[in-house]
Amino acid sequence: MFEKILIANRGEIACRVMETARAMGVKTVAVYSDVDAGAKHVALADQAVHIGGAAPAESYLKGDVIIAAALETGAQGIHPGYGFLSENPEFVEAVEAAGLTFIGPSADAIRAMGLKDAAKALMEKADVPVVPGYHGANQDPAFLAEQADTIGYPVLIKAVAGGGGKGMRLVEEPAAFADALASAQGEATTAFGNPDVLIEKFVTSPRHIEVQVFGDGTSAVHLFERDCSLQRRHQKVIEEAPAPGMTEEMRAAMGQAAVRAAEAIGYKGAGTIEFIVDGSDGLRPDGFWFMEMNTRLQVEHPVTEAITGVDLVEWQLRVASGEPLPKSQDALTITGHSFEARIYAEDVPKGFLPATGTLSHLEFPAQARIDSGVRAGDTISPWYDPMIAKLVVHGPTRDVALKQLERALRWTDVGGTVTNVSFLALLAAQPDFVAGDVDTGLIDRNIDTLAQQPVACTKSRAIAGLTAMGLRPLDGSAPANTLVLWSPLTHVVTLTHNEERFDVAVQVNDTGAYTVQIGEASHEVTYKTGAWWVDDTKTLARTARTGNELTVFWGNGYRFTVVDPLEREDEAAAGGNLIAAPMPGLVKAIFAEAGQTVAQGDRLAILEAMKMEHSLLAPRDGIVADVLVTEGAQVEDGSALILLEEEETAE
Repeated sequence: MFEKILIANRGEIACRVMETARAMGVKTVAVYSDVDAGAKHVALADQAVHIGGAAPAESYLKGDVIIAAALETGAQGIHPGYGFLSENPEFVEAVEAAGLTFIGPSADAIRAMGLKDAAKALMEKADVPVVPGYHGANQDPAFLAEQADTIGYPVLIKAVAGGGGKGMRLVEEPAAFADALASAQGEATTAFGNPDVLIEKFVTSPRHIEVQVFGDGTSAVHLFERDCSLQRRHQKVIEEAPAPGMTEEMRAAMGQAAVRAAEAIGYKGAGTIEFIVDGSDGLRPDGFWFMEMNTRLQVEHPVTEAITGVDLVEWQLRVASGEPLPKSQDALTITGHSFEARIYAEDVPKGFLPATGTLSHLEFPAQARIDSGVRAGDTISPWYDPMIAKLVVHGPTRDVALKQLERALRWTDVGGTVTNVSFLALLAAQPDFVAGDVDTGLIDRNIDTLAQQPVACTKSRAIAGLTAMGLRPLDGSAPANTLVLWSPLTHVVTLTHNEERFDVAVQVNDTGAYTVQIGEASHEVTYKTGAWWVDDTKTLARTARTGNELTVFWGNGYRFTVVDPLEREDEAAAGGNLIAAPMPGLVKAIFAEAGQTVAQGDRLAILEAMKMEHSLLAPRDGIVADVLVTEGAQVEDGSALILLEEEETAE
């Protein structure tokens, strides 16, 4: 076994590898870029080496620098994680040339699966089913029509030099083939200068089902399948294992095909054989075809670990260090069902645009497995994938596990950036998905419903208002005595939510007893029996705040901005003589004195309220007539603080 390994990666996968290595007594070396100096994976490692700038090309893709770091620190092997250099055969060769062990497949195996056409030809020789099609040089229309008949309709005509959907036509029946071919060839000629096309079987209800394989360089086993059909723009969103609707007959057929694929290239380590599956009439042993092989550990490997009880990273380290496969095929079994949801910093209503931000709050439910490369206080960088975490659940049945997934997502609290958590929670409850009726088009068909911006109800807004005023502690604990400071008058805080601006009016009736008015809605909010209640609803809401940004986590994460009360006073105060407290608070500092000449906008005092400092500014040019309070005084809303002399008027 290795004494020390270097992980040539960052983020959650680097942390994931380090956790298993540490459990096995193997020391770890992290590498990091300029912006990752304080990252979680650096903190977890036994040693860390700086390798360059923020851009991947200046750091995580610099194989020579990474190899030098491994040699310098005495690491014996390099684990590539996924992405970056994980499927780069030249890097594998350089690692081995340096006398180090690459914890993964050989360069030859990676190359064999890197070229899709060559890989399909190799798979055909290994008796692995590939999508029926014609990829030859004969472009005679009559010959191509014969090939389409042989393949079976519907078929897809695709430009061999294509991309972006150009030169592609779906043909449902023979009578439409000639016109579709001419159209595709014409478009291909215009777009690529090459009219050649290929013909492939079109799968009407495609599902993406992949099989986890593990080899020792000679023989291989499979660890069953994962269904990754829930995709958006070919990016996996939620994965599960085993696949819904899978029969033992088809599982055996897919598993055996995947093992043949791995053994055909002398595969060593963890890999995934991806299949496209026809789900139009249930899962059938003759309805799956090879797409590609990922010659590395997959992002979604935790669901396989959950149902098999196997630590795939442990297997990687053991096999790479020369041990045989830890288990035979007969010793591998499935227990229960598992889901993984990928949590990203992204703006779903704006087309899933990647987002950045500092994670002011980060909390996950204890019942779920969380693989994450960030902590509260970390910043989501624009340089890398904006993944926050992978949330994994495991239950005895699919129904139980899916309910666990939705609940875990509803209890996932992320503050400081927008996320896709609400989208994932809606997807976990989507009726077709719940029924196991999945295919790769499910998300696109339901995107308008799934991508809606969560809108806070007036109950959530009431919690936000009380929290903004400091009347409800962030942790939802018992309130402090408020009657000394808060008279039973109505106090107002202004919030914005989803670009809507509104007032929350609060009347303090007693400690922990408030009447909250929001527009036409009125709620009685109370703290009793150790919990907060809104009317007759016991609230399990959690809250987080950074500056004027406030988030209420109650089923969804609702983001609010607390409007500085002084903004409400600006127009009313303009040209006035009195500077008054815009809310109850503590006079933190006084900068004015009687007789002082001030200009509009000069800071006259600081009021501390709602856990924020608010500068009180001169509303106009003038002379201070009197300072009516002292530093340290506790004042109520509307209290007179500073008086300016009357403005002289022209006679």
